[in-house]
Amino acid sequence: MKNRILFSIFLTMFSFVFTVSAKQEKYTKHTVAKGETINMIAQKYKVTPYDIYSLNPDSQNGIQLNSVLLIPASASVVVIHSSQNATQTSNPNSHLVQPKETLYSISKQYGVTIDALKAANGDLLNNGLKIGQNIKIPTSGSGQNVAASKPVETPKVVAPVVSKPAVVKAAPKVEAPKGETTYHIIEPKETKYGISKKYGMTIPELERLNPAIVNDFPIGFKLVVSGNVVNQAVLETPKPAVETPKPVAETATAETTSTKKYLEEYVVKPKETIATIANDYGISEQELISLNPELKRGIKLGMILRVPKGQRKEPVKKEQGNLLKTINTNARKQLALLLPFNISKIESDTINSTQARLKKDKFLNLTLDFYSGALMAIDSAKVLGMNVDIKILDSQETKNSSNVATLVQQNNLQSMDAIVGPFYQSNVEKLAELLEPTKTPVISPLSKESGKKYTNLYQSMPSAELLRSSIFDFMKAKSGNIIAVVDNKKGSVKQYIQEMQPNVRIAGLSPKGTFVADSLKVLFQKDKLNYVVLASESTGMILATTSAMLAAQKEYQVQLVILEQNDTFDFEEISLTRLTKLKLLYPSLSRPNETDEANQFDAKYKKINKIIPNQYAIRGFDVTFDTLLRLSQDKTFEETIQVSPSEQIENKFDYVQNATYGYSNNGIYILYYDTDLTIKEAL
Repeated sequence: MKNRILFSIFLTMFSFVFTVSAKQEKYTKHTVAKGETINMIAQKYKVTPYDIYSLNPDSQNGIQLNSVLLIPASASVVVIHSSQNATQTSNPNSHLVQPKETLYSISKQYGVTIDALKAANGDLLNNGLKIGQNIKIPTSGSGQNVAASKPVETPKVVAPVVSKPAVVKAAPKVEAPKGETTYHIIEPKETKYGISKKYGMTIPELERLNPAIVNDFPIGFKLVVSGNVVNQAVLETPKPAVETPKPVAETATAETTSTKKYLEEYVVKPKETIATIANDYGISEQELISLNPELKRGIKLGMILRVPKGQRKEPVKKEQGNLLKTINTNARKQLALLLPFNISKIESDTINSTQARLKKDKFLNLTLDFYSGALMAIDSAKVLGMNVDIKILDSQETKNSSNVATLVQQNNLQSMDAIVGPFYQSNVEKLAELLEPTKTPVISPLSKESGKKYTNLYQSMPSAELLRSSIFDFMKAKSGNIIAVVDNKKGSVKQYIQEMQPNVRIAGLSPKGTFVADSLKVLFQKDKLNYVVLASESTGMILATTSAMLAAQKEYQVQLVILEQNDTFDFEEISLTRLTKLKLLYPSLSRPNETDEANQFDAKYKKINKIIPNQYAIRGFDVTFDTLLRLSQDKTFEETIQVSPSEQIENKFDYVQNATYGYSNNGIYILYYDTDLTIKEAL
């Protein structure tokens, strides 16, 4: 579906009354020019179409050339409330207490001291600060200077557990770990040399404790280290004399004896995967495989694995679809959407008109599509009686910059119960970092990247790595015979299969890198379903491989598999019939939905926007509505994440807590092309 929604997404979607907080006391008259739309006019004056429709009700049926519209005063920030009864105070000498605010944050906001606030409010604050209180704000000169007030305590940095303090010497002796195991998470730009020096180890010792890093050094990997954090003074001393390497047999024995103290055995249960077990024990998949090399050949029911002792998290039973049944409309919550409209950039563009910019600015169109879906979610929330105040803010972002810091400061985002956005990973991470002290949930709506990790960051898009592992887990659970045909140009895929899916056999290619039918057929098994994972963007290789599979269907059960979206399969040369005969299987972030609810959503969206919703509009609805549902519960946002997955129009949200940081979404669909020319979910 083409991504081509213009400013028609700014059309009012509020079947309920919203209060816009910006004052609108002055009006401007605008004469409609040729080719203008309500959306373009709203953008020009920095208002929403809803504002224009409120003053010009007849314009909802269309606008005519040379007709005159009343335009309200512009406002750069739109604050939407779900009730007209929201109390606002314009008195600069008072303040309405918001959720998560403290005396300290209010004192900083108004430049006064905490003691001055208490003195100005008498007995009102005797029982502490309460949401909804209207407190007096003394003048900035009252009481002592703000700088003299008690500062926020800096979180203490907990040093790694060390069983025995390291002794600083000119030539320190490296000690093996004693007592409790100490871990170190590999950060970006770190090296084996730097980490080994930090903990008073040699690189060979570090590798002996962590065999998985001998040929790899992935960011985020949890290392077992000596536990002896070396003082900086040590790093400046001459290098110790090179030690005589110990015999391999002696090293292995010492390592086994040391490691056994911290391991226990675990028996693999039905439907469990490497990923789920690793997550249950708070370790990475690579770490679990390093403890159990036999996992390189795949995981099987009843296998006995070595796992960290006492680290298993108690599984939490999640109930699908219970969020709609438990909506709590009593407590008012606050949600902010930070979307990259980049209005200032549009205003300063003297070369392109707004209409011309919309035709070629794909990122702006994506943003507007997402926004249109979010507004539909807000409309649905009102129909269901959810009690949520919503701020929609312009994040003014590019891949390398944004104004999130300013927005946090100017809009008191610390008080939000959740925030959706920004779009770019670096910017959403910056926001999460700023709001981590208040544990404000920050939902990344579109990014599949991963970088810095924060405890309050929720990645709503499943990662590419998870997509890959999920399809392999599915095939293994079906006890299939997995074969891969990998184009020479797909080196990263081949490396992934060799390292992470070593039980998968790779079919050989000709010296020229072309497909050889016989090399595939000899790997087929008659007693199993033969999955053929095809990684290529070459039309010729795709046609050759699928032709060989179609020919083999007389003798074998075969199914075609791809690991990610491949536009080459849409080419006319590769017919849909060919793919349905082979029941093309693939992992997906979204699903086709032909239910009555989905059809009603499409119809309503088309009625408002004059076009059917694309993937970004549906994504905007799904992410926003899932967030609104979680806020409208009698639990905290984080608690709903831990017990309740949800499934919206096309996307699933099944968040899991990562080993050392935040949450990621495991909501992935395994889909296939059926012979009736439909796409279905594989079970």
